[in-house]
Amino acid sequence: MAGHSQFKNIMHKKGKQDAIRSKLFSKLAREITVAAKLGLPDPNMNARLRAAIIAARAENMPKDNIERAIKKASGADAENYEEVRYEGYAPGGVAVIIEALTDNRNRTAGEVRSYFTKAGGSLAETGAVSFLFNHVGVIEFDAKVASEDAMLEAAIEAGADDAVSTSEGHEITTTLEMMREVAQALEAKFGEPRKVSFVWKPQTTVSVDDETGEKILRLMDSLDDNDDVQNVYANFEVSDALMAKMSG
Repeated sequence: MAGHSQFKNIMHKKGKQDAIRSKLFSKLAREITVAAKLGLPDPNMNARLRAAIIAARAENMPKDNIERAIKKASGADAENYEEVRYEGYAPGGVAVIIEALTDNRNRTAGEVRSYFTKAGGSLAETGAVSFLFNHVGVIEFDAKVASEDAMLEAAIEAGADDAVSTSEGHEITTTLEMMREVAQALEAKFGEPRKVSFVWKPQTTVSVDDETGEKILRLMDSLDDNDDVQNVYANFEVSDALMAKMSG
């Protein structure tokens, strides 16, 4: 019986992982379709589409799925997703920005509001907290592709705003307008980056205690689990112990 129980646990865990992966692929495909629809379907001419494809590859999304998502943008059956940004306050006054792609704004707004209410936070007007963040492009490379000096020199030459290197890798920051140009220049020199994204970077962060941090992390998990939510950003820091506990 113990063996049977263990097998059931393994199957349940695999089923849960498959469900998470399926949801992730669905979100990645939606971003690819929207990016291709808003701009050219050519990733070399469309920085957002290029970023979406690299994100999909990083998660081992099959090539067929990526191509199907691009083609869907020009098809008559393409859903009309609306880009919506929500802003709010989590417990401890922490600022949160949510980016969503939805085919029903009322449904998504209601769900997002309920997550904030349940967590003890509140949804605010658009613009209420975004001034606390910088909307920038971020390009990431593995540490092995170049030395810190070589990456900094290449990033400056390409027109980037900043480059930070650690043992984990290189992170290059650029304005939204310069993203395509900088990404192309660095890719020509170092190969395909491991990640290209448009992010809301907090200008400063707020330190919170573990009790408040746990509430915020649970809120962010709820938001991230929503089918319509693509990205969640917040300006807070928690202890390494809490991060380990929540991810364990």
